[in-house]
Amino acid sequence: MSERTLYDKVWARHKVADLPTGEDQLFIGLHLMHEVTSPQAFAMLRERGLEVAFPDRTFATTDHIVPTEPKARERPLADEQAETMLQALETNVESNDITFYGLDSEYQGITHVIAPELGLSQPGMTVACGDSHTATHGAFGSIGIGIGTSQIRDVLATGCVATEKQRVRRVEVTGELGAGVYAKDIILQIIRTLGVDGGVGHVYEYGGPAIEALDMEGRLAVCNMSIEGGARAGYVNPDATTYDYLAGRPFVPGGDAFDALVEDWETLRSDTDAVYDDTVTVEADDLAPQVTWGINPGQVVAVDEPVPAPADITDPTARTAAEKAIDHMDVTPGEPMLGYPVDVAFLGTCTNGRLSDFREAAAILEGASVAPDVWAVAVPGSEQVRAACEAEGIDEVFLDAGFEWRQAGCSMCIAMNQDALGPGEVCASSSNRNFIGRQGDKAGRTVLMSPAMVAAAAVAGEIVDVREVTT
Repeated sequence: MSERTLYDKVWARHKVADLPTGEDQLFIGLHLMHEVTSPQAFAMLRERGLEVAFPDRTFATTDHIVPTEPKARERPLADEQAETMLQALETNVESNDITFYGLDSEYQGITHVIAPELGLSQPGMTVACGDSHTATHGAFGSIGIGIGTSQIRDVLATGCVATEKQRVRRVEVTGELGAGVYAKDIILQIIRTLGVDGGVGHVYEYGGPAIEALDMEGRLAVCNMSIEGGARAGYVNPDATTYDYLAGRPFVPGGDAFDALVEDWETLRSDTDAVYDDTVTVEADDLAPQVTWGINPGQVVAVDEPVPAPADITDPTARTAAEKAIDHMDVTPGEPMLGYPVDVAFLGTCTNGRLSDFREAAAILEGASVAPDVWAVAVPGSEQVRAACEAEGIDEVFLDAGFEWRQAGCSMCIAMNQDALGPGEVCASSSNRNFIGRQGDKAGRTVLMSPAMVAAAAVAGEIVDVREVTT
């Protein structure tokens, strides 16, 4: 046996050379880009008189700065800086023959939502994007890494990046999820257990019965937040669930060619005797809905569990962080997050902006109404997700309940457009980060949770246990 992990195998397939820096030159099979981190990289190419080496391997969309209100998408955009970024991307992709899913495309959406649904993300790939949540694509058994502007330049010019190979930690999730508990709760529990810096120097291989039972959209949610735990990437070994999802996608060949791909993909899974640098077990049987109480994704409790007291935290750094979080969030140590009032409910993002997320939330909202003082916003992760929701009547459920129904974009996850929190507002959010100022005003407060929990909070006007709503 080779005793190799999937990470070892994919790395070996894409390694081009050993570099004098001690890094490896790694070929990138799929390069994704958006309007915020790419203009400077193209400018660097022009300064050096370089061309894009593999335009057919690069795909672009606009997601971070685009308005999600339909009327606000009229050009030029009201935000002058956003319009400038979008124009720069449009010019760059046209002059370099790069496929672009712009505002007039039926495939426009968040980078990490459209690539999976189009079948661009496939097992065994190396995927790079100027966005930290590129780890999402590891759900297919690929290695997705976020890169900076100079590395975007390198990928455009050479198809490669200089990077260091990481250690591999196996995260075994045992047991079975109960009703009202989702993939989002799994990854929040993992980050809580291992810490926001626990994955530094590692990639995470997610496995075990609870991971294997997830559909692809659940696996995408888990891998998406690997970076929140400090890991460079996260992945799930490909299996029948992966292949069934990919079959028939626009960029996936059919017939005998697909069968040949599956035969190859089967060889990529970690060997049964694979050697890991570390193994951690997380139990899912008794897992409750998870919510953040603080200002990083590791400050997490079960919805009915008390917020920890800083005095009980032995690590000085963690204790100081807890004190800052409690002050900012205005939570009470020893009390659960149940009943914590919310002003805004936000459903969307590259973590939880997919069809299954809206289905789960719609099941909670059917026949219900958003609390009078709550601003509730639903933003599909892609125009394909929006179309699928509307074909099923999910949009009507949201609208009837009192949600605003928007077009695709990053929206309030990063608040680079009009979707933002005001001073002191509390947001029940399906996003991936609860940093101070992440969703808008620096006095705003974010509580991360699953889409179903967001829907339940929107109706109640406060954090509730979704299991009590569904039983």
